Amino acid sequence: MIALSLGLMAALCWGLHDFTIRRVGGKADVAATFATVTAFGLIPLIPVALFSGGWVALGPQQIALAVAAGVGSVAANIGLYRAFTIGPVSLVAPICGAFPVLSVLFAIARGEQAGAQEWLAVLAVVAGVAVVARGEGGDSSGSRLAAAGWAALAAVSFALTFGLAQWSAETGAHLPAAAVTRLTALAVALLWLVRRRPASDGLGVIWPALLLMGVLDVAALTAVTLAGGLPRAEYAAVASSVFGIVTILLAWRFLNEPMRASQWGGVALVFAGIAALGLA
Repeated sequence: MIALSLGLMAALCWGLHDFTIRRVGGKADVAATFATVTAFGLIPLIPVALFSGGWVALGPQQIALAVAAGVGSVAANIGLYRAFTIGPVSLVAPICGAFPVLSVLFAIARGEQAGAQEWLAVLAVVAGVAVVARGEGGDSSGSRLAAAGWAALAAVSFALTFGLAQWSAETGAHLPAAAVTRLTALAVALLWLVRRRPASDGLGVIWPALLLMGVLDVAALTAVTLAGGLPRAEYAAVASSVFGIVTILLAWRFLNEPMRASQWGGVALVFAGIAALGLA
């Protein structure tokens, strides 16, 4: 239940993060925005990690896994952005939201056992996310095959990021592992920024929102990382996948975006899946 609760906490943070993107998206270059958000996320994480006392448990293997998780998080975000830029949401969101299935397969590959109840619960979560997402509209600005490819990259990268981050934290170096993951993501983001050399216009106006996004993003990834070493750590990744529903519900409540009856049914299906995982 603790891993499940951490995943739900991550979903809430990422849902708020993506809701904020909807409010400020398009006001600055994506590379500049991503690098700024990643840097802001280190502000609360580094001081806490330095005094966590877990650095002695961070060996070469844990560092390598955390670095790989950082690279994976960048690939996941690039795939997510590219996929949603092309659209449509009804195609992209279900593919991106399918990463819990890969997370469970990752856990099985490392020796975990998954019974019929776990698989049914995971599939219920994925199906519920797909049902809710299909009500988001169908506009596309390019090739659907390309959109599906970028979405698949995001799904695989999210699953690998969470699995590797949790693996690196199994020895107890939870916050140090999260810090290394974040620092790696920042290094890759800065390389991407230098290569693109975009204009920084717009950042000065939206930086408070970017600061909030950075804090929310690092809180979510840290919550999933903290599940490493707990029983059924993959449940955190499964629960975190409902962040899209959190975003849609926030948009419905505060931006007056409509919710169809079928979408409410998808929300109910997601929570049924989460409840089944808790009982499992």
